[in-house]
Amino acid sequence: MNKYELALVVSAKIEDDARAEVVEKAKSLIDRFGGVVTNVEDAGKKRLAYEIQKMKEAFYYFIQFDAESDVPVQLESRVRIMEPVIRYLCVRQDA
Repeated sequence: MNKYELALVVSAKIEDDARAEVVEKAKSLIDRFGGVVTNVEDAGKKRLAYEIQKMKEAFYYFIQFDAESDVPVQLESRVRIMEPVIRYLCVRQDA
């Protein structure tokens, strides 16, 4: 199993419950594809480097997980269509 980190940039225009639901959905997708979530970091609301969809701020979440090499591709294809997620990035962490 490899170690990965999924960074989610979630819209600041949605409610707290909806943001928590987005993170839970990402965690459940990781579980569904056979990964194991090891840590979830809520980095809070931060200013964006540039305006995205007329937003200057967004919430950042970092989800660390262990999974096989095919899981990030499957995960990204599902996260891509989640409306509140304005940007995402899944990277492999070095040992």
